[in-house]
Amino acid sequence: MSVARRRRLGVVLFQLGGPDSVHAVRPFLYNLFCDPDLIDLGLEPFGQLPRKLLAAYISWKRSPHVRHAYGGIGGRSPIFELTLQQARALERALASSADARAVVAMRYWHPFTSEAVAELESFAPEELVLLPLYPHNSAATTGSSLKEWNRCVARSPRLASLPSHRITGFCEFPGYLDALVENTNRSLAHFRAPQMPHLVFSAHGVPVSLIERGDLYQKQVEMTVRGVMRRGGWPHPHCLCYQSKVGRQKWLEPSLSTTVQHLARQGSRHLLVIPVSFVTEHIETLHEINLEARAEARAAGILQFEMMPALGDSPRFIAALAELVLQAAGIASPDLAALP
Repeated sequence: MSVARRRRLGVVLFQLGGPDSVHAVRPFLYNLFCDPDLIDLGLEPFGQLPRKLLAAYISWKRSPHVRHAYGGIGGRSPIFELTLQQARALERALASSADARAVVAMRYWHPFTSEAVAELESFAPEELVLLPLYPHNSAATTGSSLKEWNRCVARSPRLASLPSHRITGFCEFPGYLDALVENTNRSLAHFRAPQMPHLVFSAHGVPVSLIERGDLYQKQVEMTVRGVMRRGGWPHPHCLCYQSKVGRQKWLEPSLSTTVQHLARQGSRHLLVIPVSFVTEHIETLHEINLEARAEARAAGILQFEMMPALGDSPRFIAALAELVLQAAGIASPDLAALP
């Protein structure tokens, strides 16, 4: 009896990235503001030089404030280590179905996409699965990461010639929704009955102009919130807000800060913030939510403020990612999502 040959998969996990020290904050910000897909400075008709000059100025101007924020969470972003944990857990989840190597490709700091390409060249896969760790598809995140992949992989004829499968979002994927419900239930257990906290879903914001050009991000975030509430079956009141605004453009609203203040004025005294678009902890969860929003809530009269932890390498979320990868590659698998 012949045994089916295991396929050799290279899986690329795309993420935003974050500075690995306070000294990396300024170059990280420079890389971020140099990306026209993420932040539109209105300079594209004039070429790259004006954007680079403005990015250098903005990164210089903002870096003291941003360094201070990172100082509040240990002086660095944990996103690489946490994403690497996800990569190793994903490899273990795929081990029974494929010979897989998962590599991390950060958009604005190490390991850059070019470094992920070099790592995959050493592994020599037979095919690739591209998995941006952004549940909701946006030109500013998924689109930017995949554009950078195309630029980098073009310099590797070996990888560029391989079959490639793209996963461009998983906003309604059952395993992802189940992982959010599981984490939410754990966080709800921190509230004493009969308290009924208001569920505040918080997503990373994007400029309204991006949505007006047809970006699906806002609709997909709303789809996730509806899916989580339906699967959770909770009677709690809930709302959706956005955070992490940069610049003077109009961004999606309401903001997290405005929402906290509004709920406090309405008489809410118990809040559970659910970071719905973040799959690892980083500055947006650890500082913006857990420090800044928590302090605002306390000052506004909120008695109990809880933040749901990011999904990280939780077994249910890793099983969902493994299922996404195997489906994209067309590989039959056991029921990875059948967790207790």
